[in-house]
Amino acid sequence: MLIDFFLHLKASKLPVSTREFLTLLEGLRDGVCDHAIDDFYFYARTCLVKDESRYDRFDQAFAAYFKGVTEIPGLEKELPEEWLQAMMKKHLSPEEKAQLVKLGWDKLMEEFRKHLEEQKGRHQGGSKWIGTGGKSPFGNSGYHPEGIRVGGESAGNRTAIKVWEKREYRNLDDSLELGTRNIKVALRRLRRFAREGAAEELDLDGTIAATARNAGWLDLMMRPERHNAVKVLLFLDVGGSMDDHVKACEELFSACRAEFKHLEHFYFHNCVYESVWRDSHRRHAERIPVHDLIHKYGPDYKLIFVGDATMSPYEILHQHGSIEHMNREPGADWLRRLLDAWPAAAWLNPEPERLWPYRQSIDIINGIMAQRMYPMTLEGLERAMRQLSKKT
Repeated sequence: MLIDFFLHLKASKLPVSTREFLTLLEGLRDGVCDHAIDDFYFYARTCLVKDESRYDRFDQAFAAYFKGVTEIPGLEKELPEEWLQAMMKKHLSPEEKAQLVKLGWDKLMEEFRKHLEEQKGRHQGGSKWIGTGGKSPFGNSGYHPEGIRVGGESAGNRTAIKVWEKREYRNLDDSLELGTRNIKVALRRLRRFAREGAAEELDLDGTIAATARNAGWLDLMMRPERHNAVKVLLFLDVGGSMDDHVKACEELFSACRAEFKHLEHFYFHNCVYESVWRDSHRRHAERIPVHDLIHKYGPDYKLIFVGDATMSPYEILHQHGSIEHMNREPGADWLRRLLDAWPAAAWLNPEPERLWPYRQSIDIINGIMAQRMYPMTLEGLERAMRQLSKKT
């Protein structure tokens, strides 16, 4: 099994060596780590990964290989908790789903506070209490058209309008090798070159002209190096429904890194609010106020949002509507502030354009963007770059 795991890591483009793999096996033989999967994960990462920038890729490969495993095979083990939770999920018919109604923001929050005060223990199934696998608007692993997810993972319905837990996101890999160079070609429509700074390169035409004027005596002429003068602010949506689009976003992020010298990137979740972050691993401790960005970067920057714009309309239009915290101002207000600061703006959406009419939140954000939302296809990228290249 572990030989296949080693080959799986190499197939995932992780630079693991045979010597490191043998060290891993020796440690298992000598009992360095327990047989619990969490202990094995940390021990394997210590043995096999020597560069912290590879941790994220290792996490993905490890999760894919050991999905559903709680202990190293070969020992007596119990049924994984995730399987038990999946068995408890409520499977409702279309008629039963139609009978469930949305409570609305105020009623939902009022009922949630009431349940927090009244409920004393864990609950499974049912239609009222905060629990798992039921049709209550509160809990996880069940179904309701609009609710608050408390604990556990999403059942895949993506109907929660707020999540009551500490959520962790990951940074996008900007060193990913692109599957196609066409993304770079599309981005080059935005590039604008200028010569700035001190003289650093030979001006061949100028040298020839100056030498001719000096009756053949060599007169070297220098000029400033040619730089890409375009400045880009890139705001990337991460986590939640954007997990489905990680590969496409990483390819775009890598291409932007390669094409734009003046690139600043920031992360947000679903909608931009009063703060963003640069490092998803430290997003709770190191937040950057959006007001600071508006004061720091000039209006000559191009503003690009990348996100599926798929969320509850409350998250855009409602005070306290954020799925993660109680925002004092609606997300729409912050989006308009960013557009006022940087008028040259576009929104790239990885969701297929044919699905946009079925997402109310996409229509709302596209309206705020003055219809400057484009699909994250090569044709959509070219349209977005043409839009950003226009003089404002």
